[in-house]
Amino acid sequence: MPTIKEVAKQANVSVSMVSKSFNNYKDVKEETRQRILAVAEELGYSPNLHAKNLSSKKQMTIGLISSGVLNDNAKDTNAFDIFKGVYMEVSDSRFELSIYLIDSKQQKQQSYVQYCRERNIGGAILQGIRTDDQYYRELIDTSLPCVVLDIMNETGNGLIGSVSIDNVKAAAEITAHLLEKGHRDIVVMAGIPETYVNQERIRGVEEALANLELNLEDVTVLEAGFSEEQAYRLAKDYLQHSRPTAFLCFSDLMAIGVMQAVKEAGLNIPQDISITGFDDLVFSQYTIPALTTVRQDFVEIGRRAAQLLQDIKEGRTERKHFWIEHELIERDSVKTLAT
Repeated sequence: MPTIKEVAKQANVSVSMVSKSFNNYKDVKEETRQRILAVAEELGYSPNLHAKNLSSKKQMTIGLISSGVLNDNAKDTNAFDIFKGVYMEVSDSRFELSIYLIDSKQQKQQSYVQYCRERNIGGAILQGIRTDDQYYRELIDTSLPCVVLDIMNETGNGLIGSVSIDNVKAAAEITAHLLEKGHRDIVVMAGIPETYVNQERIRGVEEALANLELNLEDVTVLEAGFSEEQAYRLAKDYLQHSRPTAFLCFSDLMAIGVMQAVKEAGLNIPQDISITGFDDLVFSQYTIPALTTVRQDFVEIGRRAAQLLQDIKEGRTERKHFWIEHELIERDSVKTLAT
C-alpha cells in the first residue's frame, strides 16, 4: 500500500502539501492539487478518512447530488420524498447538508468530485445518477464516502454503500400478479435502458415469465424513458394496430400516459385493458380506476441513505447495502381474465 511520503516524493512536493491537497486547503493552487491527485491515483494511494479529524468542516458536511429533478414531470414527487428523508436524518445529527441539483440533460458537463472539493463535502448521496455518467465512476473511485440510490455497489471501494428496494423481486411480483390474473398478451412499458433500475425490473419480468416457461420474447417491450408523454405516444401508436390485455409500466408516470392513450382509443380500464404502475405516487390512488402498483417508501430510502453514509464515514458498519421493503398495492386497474 503506497504511503503519503511516496506520493509527495513522486509529485515533488512536501508531505504537508499532499495532506493539504486532500483536505482542500485554499492555499493550494488548483494546478498543484490536480497534479498531486493524479499521482496519488497512479500509485493507488487513498488517505485514511476514518483517522482524520471529524471536527473539520469537510467531515461535517454531507452532499446530496440529485440528477433530473429540474426537468422531471411535476407529478413525480420521488426525489422530494428522498430529500425529506435525508433531511430528517441529517437534521438530527451533527452533520450539515448541501444539496446539488443537476439538469440530467446536461449532467455530463458536471464534475461531482469538483463540486464536493470546492464545498468541503466529506460524503455524498447520489440520487437519479446513471451508471453511464462519466462523473459517476469518477466519484465512486475516489476516497470520498458515497451512498448511491437504486444502484447496487459494483466497486471494491469500501467507502461506497447503496440503498434501494429489491427491484428484481418487486418487478417479478407485479408481473406474476398479471400472469395469475390470466394475462399473456402483455406490453411492458420500460424506462431508460441504461439505468440500473430498468435493467433490474426487466430481470424481474423475465423471472416471473420463466416460472410459466415463458420468456421476454413472449411479451412486447416498449422503451418510454420513464416519461409520461413518451409512454402516451408509444401506447397510442401501439393501440392502432394491436390490442393487448395488459400494460405493465415501470413507473406510475408512464402508467398515467398509457391510461390516457387507452381512454382516447375508446377502451375501458380494466374491462378492455389492464394497467399496472410502479412507485405508488400520491395520485395513483386517485386515478380512475385506482392504479395497481408497487409502493416504494422514498422517505425511508432517503433517511436510510443518510444514516448509512454517516456510519460509513465514522467506521460504524461493515454492511454496505440495504434493501428497503416494497409492497404490491392491488387496486382496480387489473381485471381477472376468464380461463
